[in-house]
Amino acid sequence: MVGLTSITFLGHATLRIEIDGVTLLTDPILRTFAYGLVHRQPVQDVQQMVGNVDDVLISHLHRDHLDMASLHRLPSTVEIVVPKGGAQVVKRSGFERVRELAVGERHDVHGVQVLATHAAHNGFRAPFGPMAECLGFVVEGSQRIYFAGDTDIFDGMAEIGPLDVALLPIAGWGPKLGPGHMGPTQAVQAIELLRPRIVVPIHWGSLVPVGMHLRTWSYLTHPPINFAQLTRQAHPHVEVRVLEPGQTLDLVT
Repeated sequence: MVGLTSITFLGHATLRIEIDGVTLLTDPILRTFAYGLVHRQPVQDVQQMVGNVDDVLISHLHRDHLDMASLHRLPSTVEIVVPKGGAQVVKRSGFERVRELAVGERHDVHGVQVLATHAAHNGFRAPFGPMAECLGFVVEGSQRIYFAGDTDIFDGMAEIGPLDVALLPIAGWGPKLGPGHMGPTQAVQAIELLRPRIVVPIHWGSLVPVGMHLRTWSYLTHPPINFAQLTRQAHPHVEVRVLEPGQTLDLVT
């Protein structure tokens, strides 16, 4: 049976994934200003574009990935999947359907499987905690889609592939990347382990500290260009799809 899978990039690590009749939303940042950061390219009709959501997948508790104000723009009945140790943070904000996943655990969403994978990142929610795991997610249906969240390269990546699509972070919101992140070069190395057909770079160019948003900095705009060039050289068989916020990648099975 021919079906349509679509992946819409909404900026930073926020993606709308439609697969086999199920709609998932990752790490939603659905507002222009959040925690001293400005969204450079906010999708104007983001609420309409998000639409109905079955589950929200939260990779870790950092505030540019778990934003309570953005979650409150979604129906209170939506199910929110969080890393082990993160449920109480979301429940305290009024959400009742919260499910914790540990690395290696699966969650069924109307027949689509969501597998929690390791992520090499720090899971502390500043300034007072808690500490929770950091996850990536493999969405398994008619396609295998890997959402990496925030992570550095780790050996277990080789066990995640092969994939139809890898959604890989290639930058951040500041001019320097700390531990637990990948730049373009590291993300190209990750492709070797993950073995995807298609790669969509994420976590680049969207969020910037207030004040710095008044200029277009090279660290915001160059990473996807560099990543695409390096990938074509190292992995010419892998298709790179650079999406601007609001753009969609459609896959036919």
